[in-house]
Amino acid sequence: MSALAVLWFFLIFVLIAGYFVLDGFDLGIGVLYRALAKTEGERALVRRSIGPVWDGNEVWLLTAGGALFAAFPAAYATTFSGFYLAVMLVLFGLIVRAVSLEFRAHDRQWGRVWDACFTVGSFLPALLLGVALGNVIAGIPMAENGDYAGVPLLGLLSPFTLVTGLLGLTMCLSAGAAWAALKTQRESAVHARAEKLRAPLQIAALVLFAVASVLAFTTVSPAFAPGMFAAGVVFAVAFTACVAASLMASRKGSDLPAFILQSAAAVCLVGLAAVSLFPNLVVAAPGSVGATITLASAASSDTALAWMTGIACVGVPLVLAYHVIAYRVFRGRLSEKDVA
Repeated sequence: MSALAVLWFFLIFVLIAGYFVLDGFDLGIGVLYRALAKTEGERALVRRSIGPVWDGNEVWLLTAGGALFAAFPAAYATTFSGFYLAVMLVLFGLIVRAVSLEFRAHDRQWGRVWDACFTVGSFLPALLLGVALGNVIAGIPMAENGDYAGVPLLGLLSPFTLVTGLLGLTMCLSAGAAWAALKTQRESAVHARAEKLRAPLQIAALVLFAVASVLAFTTVSPAFAPGMFAAGVVFAVAFTACVAASLMASRKGSDLPAFILQSAAAVCLVGLAAVSLFPNLVVAAPGSVGATITLASAASSDTALAWMTGIACVGVPLVLAYHVIAYRVFRGRLSEKDVA
């Protein structure tokens, strides 16, 4: 395998981590929407907390999908054919969420419907993306030509993938609660509800991570490449430490450190998935006719990867600059007066 192929393997996981961190709290806000906001003013406040940034956050998912298509087309073909229904549900959720956010403020007559769409549209991606990543690690049934050979959608469910899906969902919920606490006034009811939800969700994330780790070594048994097991241990310890530190910070009322540590935990979780998978892209389930798709067998030419690297060197700094400006402009806590 070439150095560029290895580079793009980890760059794709960097993009996934960026999406998990940035859109993760958006999705968490959507799922927790009814629990956080009880009045019309509070609902407007919660929507406003993500209003200036949610659409830009979704770019990371589109970029990750595009990078996978360009860098490793065989892996893209297998995963998107196998996860076709799941991908359609994720896209449906993202579209419904976007529509509900745009229409909710202008159509109060259908407010309950748009609120429900916001919640469902946030729940589907938060759960299914974790299930999909769990399947990539655990292995999927593949035909000789690399196509998915299992039962659509239901064939992707197993104890391990369900736990990884719930872990991803819980991490999004924890990030959403942390973001709501960070963006609302300390004396507000929304802030109090976010604080009340944040600690149990973080504890649940630690429990689900422990269960996923046990299932990984008892039912999945990922084959770590040389040197990757130690990296996996580092990421696992760092994840646990970040969640625990975020929990302690939230109990002290330090909302910004709690959110940053929660985001760092999300990055560690994606890093653990990357080192667990390397150098494979899609693992073939036991008994599959098809073989595991690896970096060496699926990578595009070095010329294509070199062009992608050059484009990334220009595009990624621009995207990061946009995010820095957007979050800086819209920094600070909100009150109901800001949405009146």
